[in-house]
Amino acid sequence: QVQLVESGGGLVQPGGSLRLSCAASGFTFSSYAMSWYRQAPGKQRELVGYINRAGGSTNYADSMKDRFTISRDNAKNMVYLQMSSLKPEDTAVYYCHAAPWGGGATYWGQGTQVTVSS
Repeated sequence: QVQLVESGGGLVQPGGSLRLSCAASGFTFSSYAMSWYRQAPGKQRELVGYINRAGGSTNYADSMKDRFTISRDNAKNMVYLQMSSLKPEDTAVYYCHAAPWGGGATYWGQGTQVTVSS
């Protein structure tokens, strides 16, 4: 069955860095654009950024584009979110999302908690 499993979350101090990973299985990973979303307590889920199927194109929310980097390894069915210069307002549950080219069912991971606090 389809699975997206995020890992790498945790507690980090302001200004620190963290790398999240998302392991995909059960579908043709290279045929899917991958995105990261986040949801802070009491707020709506928001897009962090996405990466195209081949990994050659990325796009980010304005508040994150200078601090976050998304990459993928299609040979390993993995997508990553490298976060730096973290701020307390980056505290959220971070979700991995897969969307197929041309439309169709999309998939979500279960999320991983990131807490930025001193």
